[in-house]
Amino acid sequence: MNAALFVATVLIWGTTWIAIALQVGPVPVLVSVFYRFALAALVLVAGLAMAGRLKRPSLRDQPFILAQALCLFCLNFICFYTAAAFIPSGLVSIVFSLATLYNAVNARLFFGDRISGRTLVAALFGVCGLALLFGEDALVGMNADTIKGVGLAALGTLFFSFGNMASRRNSARGIAPITANAWGMTYGALVLLALITVTGTPVVAPPSTTYLAALLYLSLIGSVVGFTTYLMLVARIGSSRSAYATVLFPIVALSISTIFEGYRWDAASAIGLVLTLLGNVVIFTGKNAAPTRPSRVASVIQQGDSVRP
Repeated sequence: MNAALFVATVLIWGTTWIAIALQVGPVPVLVSVFYRFALAALVLVAGLAMAGRLKRPSLRDQPFILAQALCLFCLNFICFYTAAAFIPSGLVSIVFSLATLYNAVNARLFFGDRISGRTLVAALFGVCGLALLFGEDALVGMNADTIKGVGLAALGTLFFSFGNMASRRNSARGIAPITANAWGMTYGALVLLALITVTGTPVVAPPSTTYLAALLYLSLIGSVVGFTTYLMLVARIGSSRSAYATVLFPIVALSISTIFEGYRWDAASAIGLVLTLLGNVVIFTGKNAAPTRPSRVASVIQQGDSVRP
């Protein structure tokens, strides 16, 4: 089950980059991100309601649902979409792959988890592999715009990691990932709408069938399915190991680029692919392959109170 969730997450998120690229253009970033999560929230909430599975988390849990919403379905995507205007998408992927390290450090700070040597070695393999895969992009154009792009991508990755911590806490409270996603995407869409209103951002209708198709894929597959599989993985095997999906999904994106955009492989990129896959072997073998034990903090949360309908 864990392997299936991991593979599904990698394949889904690895294919969202081409859909995001198809949305870049006349529609402002805030509006595109709003469209994505408003539609995803509508589908998810309606589906759960019709199935009689829409539960309301307790008032005590609402701030953490909001934190998950802001970090996973709002602020991080604003950063990533904006960063893509300054730097190549490959470099954004390299920065995002640091989520493995962000999660290891944040899990230590928030939950008292030990940062294992295996996690650090796997992260090192993954980051070095991606650096070789996208090395040319990383070395081109080191100017003010590049610094802005890297900074925004790093900030977006930090938000993503904080969202992982909020999701882990919510799962420890007994809130199913699909329930947290339904409320989180709803809150995220409302915050995005507020930002659009406050900033006076023009609301541009989907300009083409291509944009609309990309929006449907990002909302239904990339958001509803992708985030649910990923957060289920966080709940089952922990945030540090789950985040290794963020290292592998650029490999899927690169494969798509090879077919549709003419990406050319060389010795450095081939070595980079081997290193990235080797990191995957390291993180999913040995002692780390065992199910993650709940931390002391998670155990206290679980014993303290349950989710109220």
